[in-house]
Amino acid sequence: MSEGGGGVLDSGRVGRRRFLRGAAGVAVGGAGALLWRRFSIPGWQESVFVAKGVGYGGDLAGPILAGMRELGISEGEVRGKRILLKPNLVDLSEGVVHINAHPLVVGAAAEAFLRLGAGEVFVAEGTGLIRDTPMVLEACGLSVVLAEDKIRFVDLNYDDVFSVPNAGGWTALKTLAFPATLRRADWIVSLAKLKTHHWAGVTLAMKNLFGVMPGIVYGWPKNVLHYAGIGPVILDINATLKPHFAIVDGIVGMEGDGPINGSPKTVGALVMGRNLPAVDATCARIMGVDPRKVPYLAEAERRLGPIRESQIEQRGESIEPLRTDFLLHDFIPAQRGLRLSPARG
Repeated sequence: MSEGGGGVLDSGRVGRRRFLRGAAGVAVGGAGALLWRRFSIPGWQESVFVAKGVGYGGDLAGPILAGMRELGISEGEVRGKRILLKPNLVDLSEGVVHINAHPLVVGAAAEAFLRLGAGEVFVAEGTGLIRDTPMVLEACGLSVVLAEDKIRFVDLNYDDVFSVPNAGGWTALKTLAFPATLRRADWIVSLAKLKTHHWAGVTLAMKNLFGVMPGIVYGWPKNVLHYAGIGPVILDINATLKPHFAIVDGIVGMEGDGPINGSPKTVGALVMGRNLPAVDATCARIMGVDPRKVPYLAEAERRLGPIRESQIEQRGESIEPLRTDFLLHDFIPAQRGLRLSPARG
């Protein structure tokens, strides 16, 4: 998005030094406003697409593209747009497939958007634990995909920043600081991993957006945001950022003590949709987790999107054959009592 046009977050740019001196934030612009406005209407419906039987060795762009088209995303909607893919990158472990968003899924998502006519697709992330982002890219194999497919990468931890009022209001944070790169994207896509989480219960498309918050402002691992409360911050980020799309890599997820110390769990699915709470609720049910028992998802239903099955139109594969109960630990408070009952009401 050009500097003169309306971006995802269209506000006056604030350099990092000026922001850190306490410059006041400016107003959120109108990109995505029409999409956001319908969330205030009670009883809204959203669609979520689930592809099953996929693996890292096969054609991944095909099912992603099929899902996007099934969800009504056309060439006309994407043509010429700048698409920001935000993958889940958290650890340096090499040769594992259950921690980070798989690089082949990232490359396939880029290919799908380009085949729909996107003007540019680039990848951006602000890793939460490791400050050396190139090392993370190398360890997880994403650097190879980026180089081969000539995809640009932006390290959001060290970008210039600008601030906007906190549109969520779930925390005491009056403003949120975002990397300037977000203003130059027409679409923000959360490219998450299907995982349980030590502090949030589950980490999916909504939680993945923690990684857009710049480390130069919020620290490592985003300590300021953790102190403000992970669940409320997840809600504030999503309410303010207004992401456009989500793709969750559930080919191999993580169960147990995630997001790093858990074990691999094969599901063989990709889940995608325009509304992140609806996508995350579907993912949770696939994991055998009741989304109504995950505090931030239950709260998201009030303003951000539906989580009830009756309000989510399931496209592609149904959830039931895919459901595979992820291990939940009783010794982790955030995971207690999350199990979805067999009735799955």
